[in-house]
Amino acid sequence: MNALVPLPVLLPLCVTGLKLAIGPRLQRFQRFITLAVLAAVLVLSVVLMVAADRHGPLSVHLGDFAPPVGITLVADRLAGLMLTVSSAVTLLVNLYSLGQGMADRDDQTPVGVFHPAYLILVAGVSCTFLAGDLVNLYVGFEIMLVASFVLLTIGGTATRIRAGSTYVIISLFSSVLFLVAIAMTYSVAGTVNFAQLAVRLQEIPLGVRTLLEAMLLTVFAIKAAVFPLAAWLPDSYPTAPAPVTAVFAGLLTKVGVYSMLRTQTLLFPGHRLGDVLMLAALASMVVGILGAVAQTDLKRVLSFTLISHIGYMVFGIALAGRGSISGAIVYVAHHITVQTTLFLVAGLVERRDGTTELTRLGGLAKSAPLLAVLFFVPAMNLGGIPPLSGFIGKLGLMRAGVDNGGGWAWALVAASAATSLLTLYVMAKVWNLAFWRDAPPGTEGEGRVLESAEDDPGDDEEGEDAREAGAGRGLPVPAGAVVSAGFLGQSITTTKRLPWPMLVATGAAVALGLLYTVLGGPLTTFTDAAAAELLARTPYIEAVLGR
Repeated sequence: MNALVPLPVLLPLCVTGLKLAIGPRLQRFQRFITLAVLAAVLVLSVVLMVAADRHGPLSVHLGDFAPPVGITLVADRLAGLMLTVSSAVTLLVNLYSLGQGMADRDDQTPVGVFHPAYLILVAGVSCTFLAGDLVNLYVGFEIMLVASFVLLTIGGTATRIRAGSTYVIISLFSSVLFLVAIAMTYSVAGTVNFAQLAVRLQEIPLGVRTLLEAMLLTVFAIKAAVFPLAAWLPDSYPTAPAPVTAVFAGLLTKVGVYSMLRTQTLLFPGHRLGDVLMLAALASMVVGILGAVAQTDLKRVLSFTLISHIGYMVFGIALAGRGSISGAIVYVAHHITVQTTLFLVAGLVERRDGTTELTRLGGLAKSAPLLAVLFFVPAMNLGGIPPLSGFIGKLGLMRAGVDNGGGWAWALVAASAATSLLTLYVMAKVWNLAFWRDAPPGTEGEGRVLESAEDDPGDDEEGEDAREAGAGRGLPVPAGAVVSAGFLGQSITTTKRLPWPMLVATGAAVALGLLYTVLGGPLTTFTDAAAAELLARTPYIEAVLGR
């Protein structure tokens, strides 16, 4: 069973090499093998999660080199659950992207950029969840960074290049800080292996240990978009294509949260920076949700709610108790799925009406009832309406805060309740503006140019109509018309009849979020066991070091 541990990383990388070798040929086959490998990773993740639950953490030393020399990959309950949820989400997002017609469609990208970059991103996420040492955690981050920059800038528009550049600069800064932290850790402990560090760091002077903890927390807080290190996110994510935005919002920030969970429980038990984390959690909740209240664009609303709800997860990590860690794990799994789903819905709205600006939307509940349902269910889940999974996670966290009884804990309980109510307000605002009210005059039946393309519309009648409609200048065009102009990018079709893979993928994501509610009892039992395993530390150390 241990031999299966590296496969969630290796399979996407191997298939990426195959796809690059094939090039632009056999596009249907390439799409099929992408879906196939993502489905295989999902099956492997479920197998690893079940095995870790039944038999304890699984570990493998690549090349049979023992720590600290070799590369160690470990799958425990936490890693197994994160792999399973992330694999399910990436599979659905890939299906969605096929319906949107963005994958490998542009003749200007002859090697088929989207699928290889997407698989590399999946490999990086898996590597991060399975990493058994700081160096491989860093490698996982860098794999994700390389792939994410490509995905963020697909199309080559000025807006995307600018947003992608900001993202890369911030990520490179955090990477440099991470390298410094790794070097300092190795200099004082003689290893970067998590299991060995769990033993040796307890012998390090308290001041040095606190400095290392602070540096690692800063790195992971940037990745997780914890306030005040989250200013980069609202301007970076909304500019990307809908599938890219969805997977970024759902997964990449949670990789930072996962890293905080892993290091705080395994390397720094009884951490001294709990009050700092509580303050960061409180600020993230309040500032994030107030930012969401002020927005009028659906993608930016969701970006700010993302920052706000990261605060719930940091809240659980800061309390450092079994109940709070369990609640944080539930909320991470819930939020990966629900936040991804909401961004997929935003992509459907944009695909249908050509915009996500709420002031230009309306009447969708009447004209697109299925789309309204697909938004309403995850929106209520995000708001924490009982008995949905958002309520389960928030209840666990707030109960842990009450049990803690400290001043900061009570402040966070109050902030959690207020943030949940404001989230409901924000979702109700979106519902009223985009779905419930009548469509604003002059907008019904029209879309906007979503993307631009280098290829000329041509001399045919359709091309002439596109030019007359103002292609490339962001002017309204008839729904259903293919519009191309301007920059190196892709033609986008705004249509009232949405592609079925997009609807199926979004519906499956909604169902996955509801599945957490149906399986709420087994899920919380599993996360309780995962939290106990994290806090005990011994099972992880013994699985890696064989003690």
